[in-house]
Amino acid sequence: MKRPTRRYVLQGALAAALPAPALHAQTAAPNGAERKVLRLLFSSAETSFDPARISDLYSRAVTTHIFEAPYAYDHLARPIKVRPLTAVAMPEVSDNFRTWIIRIKPGIHFADDPVFKGQRRELVAQDYVYAFQRVMDPANISPIQPSTMEFKIKGLAAARDAAVKNKKPFDYDAPIEGLRAIDRHTLRIELEEPRPRFVDALTASDLLGAQAREVVEHYKETIGEHPVGTGPFRLKSWRRSSRIILERNPTYREVLYDAMPAADDAEGQEMLAKFKGRRLPMIDQVDIAVIEEFQPQWLSFLNKQVDALATSTGHLPSQFANEAAPGGKLAPSLAKQGVRMYMNLASDNAFTFFNMLDPMVGGNSPAQVALRRAISLAYDVYEEIRLIRRGRAVPAQSPITPHTSGYDAHLKTEMSDYDPARARALLDTFGFIDRDGDGWRERPDGSKLELVMATEPEQIYRQYNELWKKSMDTVGIRIRFNTQQWPENLKAADAGKLMMWQLGESSSGPDGQDALARLYGPLAGNNNLARFQLDEFDRIYERAQVLPDGPERAALFRQAQRIAVAYMPYKINVHRIHTDLAYPWVTGFRRPLFGGEWWHMVDVDPALRRKHLS
Repeated sequence: MKRPTRRYVLQGALAAALPAPALHAQTAAPNGAERKVLRLLFSSAETSFDPARISDLYSRAVTTHIFEAPYAYDHLARPIKVRPLTAVAMPEVSDNFRTWIIRIKPGIHFADDPVFKGQRRELVAQDYVYAFQRVMDPANISPIQPSTMEFKIKGLAAARDAAVKNKKPFDYDAPIEGLRAIDRHTLRIELEEPRPRFVDALTASDLLGAQAREVVEHYKETIGEHPVGTGPFRLKSWRRSSRIILERNPTYREVLYDAMPAADDAEGQEMLAKFKGRRLPMIDQVDIAVIEEFQPQWLSFLNKQVDALATSTGHLPSQFANEAAPGGKLAPSLAKQGVRMYMNLASDNAFTFFNMLDPMVGGNSPAQVALRRAISLAYDVYEEIRLIRRGRAVPAQSPITPHTSGYDAHLKTEMSDYDPARARALLDTFGFIDRDGDGWRERPDGSKLELVMATEPEQIYRQYNELWKKSMDTVGIRIRFNTQQWPENLKAADAGKLMMWQLGESSSGPDGQDALARLYGPLAGNNNLARFQLDEFDRIYERAQVLPDGPERAALFRQAQRIAVAYMPYKINVHRIHTDLAYPWVTGFRRPLFGGEWWHMVDVDPALRRKHLS
């Protein structure tokens, strides 16, 4: 369920351009106490709050706090653990991971909405069936539909095909063999093939959380403005691309803070001791300002207009990393104010893809493979880390991301090599030589060799462009840059119209196979932006899907990694190191390894905030 994520940069905007995120006076909570408001920022605008129609991190950070899946990742457990959320217990699994029974807790209700006409609306198993159906409905053009098909739920693809072939609306009332509510609170899912890690899909509150059909049918095309779930928060107000305010769901059931940190996790054990038994959410409101420029983001934190720069939706801008933490140590000026710093190797990739259908860089012939490998060897990823990322990244060795199965911190491959001499030798050997003496190489057939890299207008991309130009100059390859806004580049990439593009992705779960989906042939044009096709890789990928974790699956991952390096449809540049900062009145923060679900797990001290503002 991974999709590209955007990097955001300093555009030179003045501090006066900063939209101020809520410095208004606190109001009273229902019990008479002072309201606890968590003020955050998003480094990019949201798109919608309809789970079936979103893929961006920013929208998903909101929906994961409004909707609920049957299961969730434990907030403090490292390594990650799955625990029941709306389910009574962990799923009952049989038939070699093909049959999954999920029992939903009775007495859970959706947040109040006028659609319910004053009646409490209980969560039932059919609400999860409906969430899957909406993803498969062709009318929704769901970004996660292809990856949802990979679960191989019996009859789900056929239900979609019936709507497409007959050119009729999706039939939500037609039974689906492998997706059934067998009673009011019991969900039965049957899969065509073993899926030992299917429970991870059942943690996707942001995309597959329970939805009430009558709400969707009432709001129709405006459902993205009216999210109604069973989660700890509900949408209070929304000014598109500017301000999002969530408030405590007043009808949220009693959920008490609990977690399973490792015995030797001192920080986690301390947090558990402090918060165990507290009712969730611990705060009353989340106030989010959308601030797309790096300098205003940083100034909003320094001016205490936001309480934290935290997680992938709004962490510390890399341009100010050395100011905030010179040498990796929190700056004295921030330490004096009680600011806490959290540095984490993220479960993500920053990468460049080559369009395998493009006649210039694509194809699996030896010469074309050699060209991509030479480009990879010529690109100076270490200068990217040092100058552009300010040391906040590590070189990547394969597509598999940190904190996921198959990742090996000690693995070393050609993926991270910077070796212009070897790149030049490869190009010479396979006929990419300068035939006319103008200093630039031609293709083996004598035609012009020129790379075209998609890019964006912000300043940081100019730094990447300069590094790419410098790197390609050293081996005699022309490169030019085609500048568009990020959404236009994503549309062009989905349509197969870009030759090369540099972007990032974040893992949504602990299975390393998610990252390998970028090379899986049937996902070409979706997760597989490079449109890489290789039968050998597809067989490995499909075999790994059905195997439980263990030595055999680990060996398949190694084979897949070797293919990724050998054919180089993606140059995986780095895994990023994110720095989060929080003022002392925010307690309980721990960056989730996957997803963005944490707002209900932190506390805010309004009195301490006032003291620091005075």
